[in-house]
Amino acid sequence: MIEHLYIHIPFCPNICPYCAFYKESAGRERVETFLDALLVETEQRSSQLKPRTVFFGGGTPSALSIPQFEKLLGGLHARLDLSNVEEWTIEMNPATVAADKASLLKEAGINRISMGVQSWDDGVLKSLGRTHDADKAEESFHTLRKAGFDNLSIDLIFGVPGQSLKSWRDSLERSLRLAPEHLSAYGLTYEEDTEFFTKLGRGEMAPDEGLEADQFELAGELLGKAGYAQYEVSNYSLPGRESQHNSAYWRGSDYIGLGPSAFSTVGSKRWRNIRETGIYSKTAMAGSTAVDFKEEVSEKVKAGERAAFGMRTNAGLPFSESSAWELELREAAGQGLVIDKGDRWLLTDRGRLLADTVAEIFV
Repeated sequence: MIEHLYIHIPFCPNICPYCAFYKESAGRERVETFLDALLVETEQRSSQLKPRTVFFGGGTPSALSIPQFEKLLGGLHARLDLSNVEEWTIEMNPATVAADKASLLKEAGINRISMGVQSWDDGVLKSLGRTHDADKAEESFHTLRKAGFDNLSIDLIFGVPGQSLKSWRDSLERSLRLAPEHLSAYGLTYEEDTEFFTKLGRGEMAPDEGLEADQFELAGELLGKAGYAQYEVSNYSLPGRESQHNSAYWRGSDYIGLGPSAFSTVGSKRWRNIRETGIYSKTAMAGSTAVDFKEEVSEKVKAGERAAFGMRTNAGLPFSESSAWELELREAAGQGLVIDKGDRWLLTDRGRLLADTVAEIFV
């Protein structure tokens, strides 16, 4: 049975200019049809699933209304054996947090929130196209605490044009004052099919690699002093509060994804669902598979993926799994990117800054 389930909810009240995930604006009828289709797909996959982790991503999953959540969550409980669930995460935009919605999610079994604060600087939030301000984000954090959530993660972004080192320090320090159990700090990337990518191409935006390196190092320094372990290049947690779902991805565990654009990997088989919500919904409701892409993944490719992700974590890459890349890893060690710890390879501090470069060794 597959232990890890991802559900993609594609609707967003606002399309952020840097986001490349599949998303679209919501209309009530479109959302209702999508939910019906998602539950049909859930039924189709139910015999394969007994999840230990569940993750609602998007899009903005928290943009669903209370009646829509009641329909979705009730439908999932009716179709899946959720008795083994240890971690159930939902991504939330601070602008969509309300006390009654938070209580409903908690009562339904969701026990972890990943909140996309992105910055505590209102100017940076405006440049990112976010619809909340810093005060609303803090209010939302406290609302979730009052609802009983004791596993909260804050997402932040650095490397935003116009974001100073001081602004980044202030965002880190304000996050720490709230004492979340987990914090993710992502460097801004200019993804194709986004407004930021277009502006980059026109020369209206330009990354400052030196400042980004300083911001990355500052995150590690401040969060480390506060007791947060950097268990993956972009992720920090208090002891025992690592994301179980994401860690399963990084270990190469099998998982199933439901909803438009969602990927699944089971054994050597990998597939992706249709990337357009209307076609996805129509296909699923007709009882057909919503898959639009399939591939066989060789053990060599999967080993390379496990190695690349493993090197991003504090578990590193065991020697027993690294022989195919021995020469390349020795060269990377000579460049100060990785270190031989006697039984495994780990990224150095410099290697964490250049983790994508190290990953190219394996893929």
